[in-house]
Amino acid sequence: MPGRLSIDTSKLYKVYDNNRVKCMAKRWLGLSAAKDSVTVVNAEIPSDSGPIVIVSDDTWRLQKGDRAAAYSVLHQQCADYIKENGIAAVVVKASAVTGQGSAKLGLLTGAEVRGVVMAAAGALCPVKSLSKAVVSKTYGDRKVDEYVADDAFWATHTTGGALRKLSREAAMLLIAARNA
Repeated sequence: MPGRLSIDTSKLYKVYDNNRVKCMAKRWLGLSAAKDSVTVVNAEIPSDSGPIVIVSDDTWRLQKGDRAAAYSVLHQQCADYIKENGIAAVVVKASAVTGQGSAKLGLLTGAEVRGVVMAAAGALCPVKSLSKAVVSKTYGDRKVDEYVADDAFWATHTTGGALRKLSREAAMLLIAARNA
C-alpha cells in the first residue's frame, strides 16, 4: 500500500534461549521542523497496541551564522542520532498550506530545515511525511490540536520518559503512523 512505512524486520526480533523468538519494539523518530530548530521525539513502538514508550524528547537548534554550515551540522547530527540510537523509521511533520497568499520567510526556512533532516534520515531508514490535516482525517474522530491539548489521551497513549507539551505534535505523528 503506498505511503506505508516499510521496515527491515530482521532488526525487530531477538532470539532467546530455547530458540524462542520475541518481536522487539521498533524505535521510531518523530520530527517537527521550524525555521531554527527541530523537535525530536524518540519512541519505542511496541508490536501490540500498547502505549508508545517515550525514550527521549529533545530540541535540536540550528547553529548561528552561515545557514549552509548550520544545515551541514544539522544533517550530520540527525544522521549520527539515527545510527547511534538504532532508529528503524522516521516520521516528519509535513508542510502545511496556509492559503493566505505568498509564503513567508519563516515558512520557507522551516521547509529548508525539514528538507535537511529528511535527507539525512532518508539515507539511513524509511521516512514518511505526514501533515496535521492528513492525521486529523485518518486518525480517530478529532483534530490533531484537540489530541495535543488532551492530557488524558497522552496518559493512555504514552509511557516512559517525560513528553513536553511542545513535543506532542511530533509524538502524534508516531501514533498516527503506527496505526496507518
